[in-house]
Amino acid sequence: MTKNSKASEGQRFYQSVQNYFDKAAAHTGLPTGLLEQIKACNAVYQMRFPVKIGDEVKVIEAYRVQHSHHRSPTKGGIRYSNHVNQQEVMALATLMTYKCAIVDVPFGGAKGGVKINPWEYSPEELERITRRYTTELIKRDFIGPSIDVPAPDYGTGEREMSWIYDTYRTFKGNDIDAAGCVTGKPVTQNGVRGRTEATGRGVFYGIREACSFKEDMAALGLEPGTEGKTMVVQGLGNVGSNTAKISQDEGGMVIIGVSEVEGAIYKPSGIDIHDLLHYRKEHGTIIGFPGAESYPKEQRLAVMEFECDVLVPAALESQITMDNVHRVKAKIIAEAANGPVTSGAQEELIKAGRMIIPDVYLNAGGVTVSYFEWLKNLSHMRFGRMEKRFNENTYRNLVSLVEKMTGKQVNEQERMLIARGAGEIDLVRSGLEETMISAYNQIREVKLNNPKVSSLRTAAFLNAINKISSDYMALGIFP
Repeated sequence: MTKNSKASEGQRFYQSVQNYFDKAAAHTGLPTGLLEQIKACNAVYQMRFPVKIGDEVKVIEAYRVQHSHHRSPTKGGIRYSNHVNQQEVMALATLMTYKCAIVDVPFGGAKGGVKINPWEYSPEELERITRRYTTELIKRDFIGPSIDVPAPDYGTGEREMSWIYDTYRTFKGNDIDAAGCVTGKPVTQNGVRGRTEATGRGVFYGIREACSFKEDMAALGLEPGTEGKTMVVQGLGNVGSNTAKISQDEGGMVIIGVSEVEGAIYKPSGIDIHDLLHYRKEHGTIIGFPGAESYPKEQRLAVMEFECDVLVPAALESQITMDNVHRVKAKIIAEAANGPVTSGAQEELIKAGRMIIPDVYLNAGGVTVSYFEWLKNLSHMRFGRMEKRFNENTYRNLVSLVEKMTGKQVNEQERMLIARGAGEIDLVRSGLEETMISAYNQIREVKLNNPKVSSLRTAAFLNAINKISSDYMALGIFP
């Protein structure tokens, strides 16, 4: 793909996001000026910096975009990819603003991107690039616990976030809240338990809630609930693999198709996702997985055409387009990635009676748990530390009282299950579950109350725009 085609793809992605906004804005009745303020990116920082790679000095292209300052700090991940360009980062930052509003996380949206293929660099070289990128952000006041808080995204993870945190502390050693400058850190470096799985777990909670409404499932020819529903997953990165594992283990869903960069596999009788992940780790590929039909790298997008109840695009944007939308057979498209369905393709899917659970809601699990991590960093206390033992002792005393009153004994295994106090990961999962359930019900209610709103995505954007407009109007800037 040429540089120009990558840029035009970023432009199309950004335009898709703006199209979604415009469609929802038409239902608000808000002043034009207010809508333009909500829609616009507030700050775009483009940078180029030198980093020594081997015996050469390479100039790295990178970005940080802060879309909205209606709430502070701004929040959004940093991706490392050869496809990074300004329009793409602007689109992702814009989505982050609406995403935070939808799940009631009090951040403005932001996003960062470094234009590199991370798999072409050694860990030492990636560390140099990450630390230099962080230094550029610090110099321009584009990072800080009350300014702008990055997180992992495509091509980055706990390791890169720990380098960012360490670099920030080097410059801001007196900042008592320095740990809140970035989220997605290792637990040993002020991270929070449950952050790694958060986006995938949030995707599962969103799918489960969408499938819980009998009348909505009846319109798709499906029974309510997730048990036994077939699922196809595109992408086995952090989000895709965790979505698949949790959907299988906790939702009883049957994974029948998977794709990765090396190709795709299909097995109608079901793929045990744990066996597949073990197979890929051992063989370096999903191709050849026992009992599954394999598709080569050139046909990996065939995964979009597999017959299934739920299709989970969990890779990159613009995967379902006007070129392949008419071959999509899934009844529910659950957007685990950012922007996997183009605006034109969405219209075709809606006409065909499909349900799209939109990315702007569905993959908000990551920022939700990042919010929990940020709160933990500012409070300087692990979740559950104050109440876990107190609650455990209270439950044990209650069990003993019931035993005394009834004369029946509870065995030790049952006692441990009933009397267990909630630890950090329990509270994080509980908070995420509550967030995803509440947000979906808000979106669904908006759609039901607005007959002219044809999709959950438009309802989600409408919900977000109304929430953000309230902040601006509270400032007295707009009437």
